[in-house]
Amino acid sequence: MVFPPIQFSGPCKGPVEIKAIGATIKAPPELARFKSDEWILFERIDRLTMIGGTFDGQGHEAWKNPKCGDNDNCHLPVNLRFSLVKNSLLKNVTSLNSKLFHMSLHGCDNTNLDHITAVAPADSDNTDGVHIKHVNGLNITNSNIKTGDDCVSIGDGSKNVHLEKLTCGPGHGISIRSLGKYANEKPVQGIWVKNCTITGTSNGVRIKTWPNSPQERPPTYISMISS
Repeated sequence: MVFPPIQFSGPCKGPVEIKAIGATIKAPPELARFKSDEWILFERIDRLTMIGGTFDGQGHEAWKNPKCGDNDNCHLPVNLRFSLVKNSLLKNVTSLNSKLFHMSLHGCDNTNLDHITAVAPADSDNTDGVHIKHVNGLNITNSNIKTGDDCVSIGDGSKNVHLEKLTCGPGHGISIRSLGKYANEKPVQGIWVKNCTITGTSNGVRIKTWPNSPQERPPTYISMISS
């Protein structure tokens, strides 16, 4: 049986609050049951508050098939995808064993992630803890991310991103990733990393760019603060 994504779609008439305290939700482990690149999708919601919940992607089959995403008939779903979810709060949310990214945020301005946990084995490919792009005003605080890829990956168009009191590792560290791959990318600026603990990772904080970019690479401004 094909498993369609679970969708929570706006716009909504007022604030939305979801409490999943103590709940554990498990995705089907079989890749063949997914026909899209997300398991749970939140989109076009203003003032979402999401508190609690454990979302287990059961991704062990996916990690054995790293080239699945190159096949049109094979889909690797993100555990939790947020698209155009603004002025929102995600707190005490746990993501386990995602088949791809644990959380993906696109266009999620003025949003806070606090006490987020993302866990997958160190050898699980492409299981970024939090992947963001095209956001303005995003805070990730007091969170614990242990995956096989980037703890936080920051894509083009990201501005005013604050990472504070994160525990990161294993994995690849904190990355501004893959800039210059596509034409018309937006600048990355105002990235703050403060009081984070990064251990057992292949990198600390890094910027990844593509050679022979189709355009001049967008400017990137990073502010590093430690104490």
